[in-house]
Amino acid sequence: MTDTTAVITEKRGQAFWITINRPEKRNALNGDVIAGITRGYRDAHDDKDVRVIVLTGAGDKAFCAGADLQNSGAAFAMDHSRPNVDYADLLRLSQNATKPAIARVGGVCMAGGMGLLCMTDMAVAADHVIFGLPEVKVGVFPMQVLSLLQSIAPPRLVNEWALTGEPFDARAAQGAGLLNYVVPTAELDAKVDWLIDRIVDKSPTAIRRGKYAMRAIASMSFDESIAYTESQIALLAMTEDAREGLKAFGEKRKPVWTGR
Repeated sequence: MTDTTAVITEKRGQAFWITINRPEKRNALNGDVIAGITRGYRDAHDDKDVRVIVLTGAGDKAFCAGADLQNSGAAFAMDHSRPNVDYADLLRLSQNATKPAIARVGGVCMAGGMGLLCMTDMAVAADHVIFGLPEVKVGVFPMQVLSLLQSIAPPRLVNEWALTGEPFDARAAQGAGLLNYVVPTAELDAKVDWLIDRIVDKSPTAIRRGKYAMRAIASMSFDESIAYTESQIALLAMTEDAREGLKAFGEKRKPVWTGR
């Protein structure tokens, strides 16, 4: 376990847990939190034994309530000589990741927290959780969040959430495609563990190359995408995991993945 105060990271079997550890601040984002999550993503990818990342917040009040507005000057301060900002770089990092990530949402998810939710591949939330993009209420807008959110949720709903700033519940979030599962709080960890188990017994090579391909074809036309993917399936078939998977299927046994 690594404890940097603002973010705690921990390996649990083949899962790498990244926990925002500011429950007294509703796990609000600041520089230390963004740096801690970024470091967690990189550490998870550097460890060959890690198969899945879980992103969550400490306590049962909040997953992440967005930027820490108690110090609003710092929250929106920028060095205009830098073309990139750290939060945007974290979202970039997440989209180029080749290991799957699950958001475990046990409490309120607002503003920049919605970006953290959207940067994962799957999400499980407790049924009491409230979501929202309240930025317009403080004179700003969920600019960076929209870069991911608009490819997940229906445009009319994104418009309503961003332009009104009003909150919505977990069932609405699930209906909009933000969540895979909504469960009672007491069942949240069991559901996350169930989802982890459904990932870690699959080919790490297939998942790694598959995530890479999904990212690559996202902005392609059909003709570009089909040409790219037909070459990718040919390359994937040449890997050790593909050969093992087909052999295990023929022998009616569980495959033993090497990740190569």
